[in-house]
Amino acid sequence: MSIKQKFDVTGKVAIITGSSKGIGLSIAKGLAENGAKVVISSRKQDAVDAVAKELQEAGFEAVGIACHIGDPEQCEALINKTIEKYGRIDILVNNAAINPYYGPLEASDTEVFDKIMNVNVKAPWLLSNLAHPHMKAQGGGSIINIASVEGIHPGFKLGLYSVTKSALIMLSKNQAKEWGRHGIRSNAVCPGLVKTKLSEALWSDDKLAAGYKAVVPLKRIAVPDELAGVVMLLASDAGSYMTGGTYAVDGGYLISG
Repeated sequence: MSIKQKFDVTGKVAIITGSSKGIGLSIAKGLAENGAKVVISSRKQDAVDAVAKELQEAGFEAVGIACHIGDPEQCEALINKTIEKYGRIDILVNNAAINPYYGPLEASDTEVFDKIMNVNVKAPWLLSNLAHPHMKAQGGGSIINIASVEGIHPGFKLGLYSVTKSALIMLSKNQAKEWGRHGIRSNAVCPGLVKTKLSEALWSDDKLAAGYKAVVPLKRIAVPDELAGVVMLLASDAGSYMTGGTYAVDGGYLISG
């Protein structure tokens, strides 16, 4: 097999949470273009159906399965419906996340803490656990957890979000360590500032955006498609010896300052 062929994921089944827009949508399109059967998932059925239809019309294999990942029963249904439809799960991209609070740690409350932990940490843990027996039975799989540079380097006013992303990085390492013997790989991808709805409070602030651009070596904010490439590597046989890693896609943010 040539190195180029190793990026081909034809026949593989991929679930991407939070894939009706933003980074998740770009990842889903990339996997579909490389041959995967993609499961588009986010909270609203009409949103995932629209994306699945768009991909189908472009000649790709896709299905939309709505899932609010904060609800354990819906997480189970997402995995079960994928197995019913395609019979296997090869790639799980835990991308969906929330950041309902922007401000100092001491001004946050337990309700916000529980909400962000449930979606950003508990859901990826649960979905991975639910996918695990299927990946183990078929001899392997790839879990890709979308974390953040905020999980490595603390910023201001994003404390709770940072805590969840740091936890997600460590979850990836433990999954890799425990499940590697079954051929299951797990890696964390850490985006810097990307123009998505989730981070709009940051990049739409002219002063903050100008400060970020001045600091990062590449002098600009990323767009969602720039996250897809590293996921293609980690999801495919091109990354077959990569597990337990933490990969920054941040324009050099972590080496600046």
